[in-house]
Formats: sequence, C-alpha cells, structure tokens
Amino acid sequence: MDAPDAPDTLETRELRYFTAVAEELHFGRAAERLGIAQPPLSRAIQQLERRLGVSLLERDRRGVSLTGAGEVLLHEGRAALDAATAAARRTRRAGTPGGARNRLVLAVKAAASHELLQKLLAAYAAEPGAAEVEVLPSGTCEQEEMLRDGRADVALMHRPFNSLAGFDSEELLTEGQIAILPAGHPLAARKTLSLADVTDIPGLPHARWPRRGSYPPGPGPEIHDQTQLAQLIALGRTMALFPESARAWLWAEHAAVPVTDAPPVVTHIAWPAHSRSLALAGLIRTATRL
Repeated sequence: MDAPDAPDTLETRELRYFTAVAEELHFGRAAERLGIAQPPLSRAIQQLERRLGVSLLERDRRGVSLTGAGEVLLHEGRAALDAATAAARRTRRAGTPGGARNRLVLAVKAAASHELLQKLLAAYAAEPGAAEVEVLPSGTCEQEEMLRDGRADVALMHRPFNSLAGFDSEELLTEGQIAILPAGHPLAARKTLSLADVTDIPGLPHARWPRRGSYPPGPGPEIHDQTQLAQLIALGRTMALFPESARAWLWAEHAAVPVTDAPPVVTHIAWPAHSRSLALAGLIRTATRL
C-alpha cells in the first residue's frame, strides 16, 4: 500500500485546494471559497508541488496562472472529485428506502426537448416494473456536470452544447435552432435569421447560464432558471438560442425565428459508462424505441 506522502498518491483535500486556486487564479478568493485561511492554503499547494516534483502555478506581481502541468491536474482533478462525489451520492441514494432500483434521477435542459420528454416519461411509466423518475431541470450545460458528479443517473444532453466524453449514449432527435426574441423587436418580424444577425444585437445581449458555478463573461444577464429567462426576454432585456422544441414554452410576448445557419442540435440520452442499473437499462430501451 502506498505511503500517504507517496508522489503518485493524491488526497481529495489536496485536489479541492488546488482546484479552487486554479479556478479562481487568486489565493485569497480561493481561501475564502474553501473557508480556510490563506497561509495554510499556500503551504498545501507548495507541498503538493514538491511532492509531485512539478510547478503547478506561475506566481508573479500580475497574479497567478496555470502551468502546463497545472492545466493537466485541473482537468484530472475535477474528474476525480466528480467521481468521488458521484460515488457518495449514488451510494446514499441506493441506501434509501426503495433505493436506486426503484428510482432514477433524470437531468434535462430547462425548456428543451419538451415533447420528447413527455413521450419518454409516458412510455416508460407504462412499462411493467418501471421505476419512479425524478426530473431535474437544469441550465444550458449543467446536465453534463450533474451526471458526472452523481446528482443525476441519466440525462438528456444536446450536442454541440454538451460533451458526451466518458458517457454511453443513444441519439434520439435532431432539430434546428431558433432565436427567442421579444415579440416587439424588429428582428422578430423576420422569417429567418442567420448567426451573424443575432450576434451582438445592440441593446439585446445573449442570456448567460452558469457553468461549474460561475458565469461566462459578457454583458448579458445571469440566468438562474427558465422563468427568469422567459420574463427577461418578454421585457426586452435579453435573447437566447434554443432547439426548435423550445417553442413549447414560449409566451405571447416572445417570438421564435429559425436561425438557418446554426448547427443542428442532436439530443442524446446519456448515462455513466459503468452503470449496471436495471431500471436505467429499461428507461434507455424505452427511449430508443420512441
């Protein structure tokens, strides 16, 4: 068995510390996020670098940046932390009354694939011995993270927005994209739009969804849920690109215009490659029959 200080052994605490610094690129903010003082955090990162024999961070008067080795550890560390969290969450669910055998958590992008989801849930519920399915709506790319960290057992994911790396999946639906605009906006009267038409519209920035707990840079509003998005579009404060199936939730104050040169959106049902759940296998069989 490796000694605790073996160079090829990493503790989850070390990975959490390093990931916080790598994401914040600031020791003070990382320490605040972790709820610890800055000096022990700095010492922990220095000890980790010494043990691995590599420099993970560049530190100078301008701030902190990742080295090539640091970028690798950030990518691998996130995956390892997600796997550890997923193991704990799925184990806890399996230990509840009924356990994982009689319950599945399905992550879906809020407002997308509405008709497909309705058909899938109805068809699966009609199957003998079907498990209870809890549906968790999420932001644009959160289904991927929910599946990786164990909050979900299965997800409806959308390429090119989601990465399917590390998952098994089946393709279910291909559709075009629409721009969802305030009904009174001049572009709402157009029969079709191009990506160039909906890029940097004066006074109408794109909505921003969170990814890994933070929002991408930009002038658009930070969106927390579908209701907020719908209201801000109706008020003329933002716009968004969605798959064609999002027409199902539009308000009278919205307009949907096809974006002809946007890449098609392909909906997949995806699940962890190592899953052995019989309930999940039944749901996937139902999905592929639809």
